[in-house]
Amino acid sequence: MKKIFILTGEPSGDKLASKVISKLQKNNLNIEYSCVGGTHLESLGIKSIFDLKEITYIGFTSVFLNIFKIRNKINKTVEEIIKFNPDILFSVDSPDFTLRVAEKVKKLNSKIKTVHYVAPQVWVWREGRVKKFKKFLDHILLLFDFEKKYFDKEDIPNTFVGHPLLEKESNNKIDLSNIISNDKKIISLFSGSRSSEVNLLLPILIDFINMMNKKFDNFSFVFHATDENKILINEKINNENLENVSVISDEKIKDHILNKSTFAVSKSGTVSLEICNAKVPSIIIYKMNFLNFLIVKMLIKIKFANIINIINNKEIIPELIQKECNSKEIYNSVVYFLKNPELMNKQINDCEDTLAKIRSKTSSSDEASAVLIKFLIG
Repeated sequence: MKKIFILTGEPSGDKLASKVISKLQKNNLNIEYSCVGGTHLESLGIKSIFDLKEITYIGFTSVFLNIFKIRNKINKTVEEIIKFNPDILFSVDSPDFTLRVAEKVKKLNSKIKTVHYVAPQVWVWREGRVKKFKKFLDHILLLFDFEKKYFDKEDIPNTFVGHPLLEKESNNKIDLSNIISNDKKIISLFSGSRSSEVNLLLPILIDFINMMNKKFDNFSFVFHATDENKILINEKINNENLENVSVISDEKIKDHILNKSTFAVSKSGTVSLEICNAKVPSIIIYKMNFLNFLIVKMLIKIKFANIINIINNKEIIPELIQKECNSKEIYNSVVYFLKNPELMNKQINDCEDTLAKIRSKTSSSDEASAVLIKFLIG
């Protein structure tokens, strides 16, 4: 029996990995799996060697403060992978964790094929890292076609597979009447998957909701949460006695809610592609502590945080970052869009044009799983 160890570092990577592995499970039943993963891989019957929350850190300072914990988790993970002895180590995103593990595994057992999914953003900073990857990665799966040149230059085998979150899935109808009122428009809110993100953004978003409720009575607000942070968000909302706010963690319900939304306010990240794919206009918000922000400003070489804006080299989706990430600015931006539907339509059309360039010609999860199959049978 062939073996694959799936290595993720946060919920978004867990979701990406699950889309690829679900394709493998449909086509190849004779594969044994183990993982570091979350609820998405668990739903496929793949048990994680430890809770994903134990390694999900954000920002340079939090990583520094948890450096010994992270080092111990890296060593423990390497130990478990070597013990499992997979044919493939399939690492997904979170390069500061996953690639450190992959490098150590390759040194200990060079026969294990290492395939990494979601290339580190060398086009944002530290392009010199690419040379190092060549020593321990057998293949890289790229979400964006423009990334190929960075890895081709170093002769690192790579495949552009597109982004699996852009794949349309057929969803059965779900009754949402117990969650949202039919006479109200939905504004979807994404405060992040990590508790550190939620703790920073949630108070700002609650203030924004209060501002909206003072001026409008025709909106429902839905937080799209992970199972891990749903309780945290619910507690803070209950303290505010907000009656037109819900918190959803079920993935199928989240998709339906998003598709019915009038607008979305989202933290910067992968989820913005899902919002664009659902043809929902949005704004992007992000905030980190001041020290982290200064470090990032010194290191990055791009002007924008959102991938749609990066690809176009201009602001298609408004970004409210750091000091602009406050309830008043969010309120003003959202209301401005809501009062100008032609601007919402323009954003949707611009995003559609961009997504057409980064979609796989077939299915990205199919193409990614095909690369894994080649390594298994090769």
